[in-house]
Amino acid sequence: MLGDDRAPLVGGWRGPTCKSRHSSVRLFRSFAHAARLPPGPIPGGHALNSSVVDAHAAAHPHATTFSSAHPPRTATQAPGRFGAAALRAAAVLWFAVTAAGQLIFAGYIAGFYGRVTLAGRPELWNKVMPHGYVSGDTFFNLVLGVHLIFAFVITLGGLLQLVPAIRRRVPALHRWTGRAYLVAAAIMAAGGLLMIWFRGGAPGDFAGNVIISFNALLILACAAAAWRHARSRRVDFHRRWALRLFVAVSGVWFFRVGLMFWIAVNRGPVGFDPETFTGPALIVLGLAAYLLPQGMVGLYFLAQQGRNARAKIAMAGGLTFLSLTMAVGVVAAAAIMWLPRM
Repeated sequence: MLGDDRAPLVGGWRGPTCKSRHSSVRLFRSFAHAARLPPGPIPGGHALNSSVVDAHAAAHPHATTFSSAHPPRTATQAPGRFGAAALRAAAVLWFAVTAAGQLIFAGYIAGFYGRVTLAGRPELWNKVMPHGYVSGDTFFNLVLGVHLIFAFVITLGGLLQLVPAIRRRVPALHRWTGRAYLVAAAIMAAGGLLMIWFRGGAPGDFAGNVIISFNALLILACAAAAWRHARSRRVDFHRRWALRLFVAVSGVWFFRVGLMFWIAVNRGPVGFDPETFTGPALIVLGLAAYLLPQGMVGLYFLAQQGRNARAKIAMAGGLTFLSLTMAVGVVAAAAIMWLPRM
């Protein structure tokens, strides 16, 4: 009987005295500890006080198999783990394709523009860039030269910014290359706007100039946001806007890759005039090159931080498809435009 010191328990074993509810709690918890059961409500009694449970967990970290820190793995967690792994793999594939293509592009800038400039023949820029070099126009020739130098530097610097090992192991290098990247991106965007609207002679029509000018403004906006969040130590927001800045700066590269994909798939220029560089296909490609990457960045972060396994898997599939499409465009651009001129 409860309260009798001599009351036998089950099987005739004489246990400790249970004179009150607190002694019953201690008795139950001793059994729970021995049997590795989770502390919880006592049958027929009240729930344990949360502070007591926390103290017990701190004193006996292995007293229970199930805990809030190590929840039991169930079959329902498998899709979530698979979705997260698939999304990471798709992101790695996208970066690998992008890095390979941009490294070839950087080699093209140095191998063609750098080579002919050092040889004292900048007029050869016009072989691939109509009205690129204009004799006697010192100011805008200098603006274009700086633009090309920054295009080379920013291509390499942007890839370095996306390597996690550099951010972890050499944070100072990440910060300083990030600052240089922001400044170079802003100067390159401003220089592009000057050449389009004040110098004239850019390939394409008015619609194409408006679209590429929108990309320049997008670069400036993303650079300002990334800088502001970095200064405020909001690392998560800085990371988002830095990635948005990277895809905005890569917009012209995306356009070239998309154009070469379009030509390769259609086995020739379809939907535009290659002589005047105008046509509906170029407008669609321009909008896709500058807006689609921004949308994919937003969807990627939503899927990455969400708990919906299907959303992660769907995003991984979409990113993989775009990466394979980019790979075709990179191969075509390297074979048709970049490698022959290096």
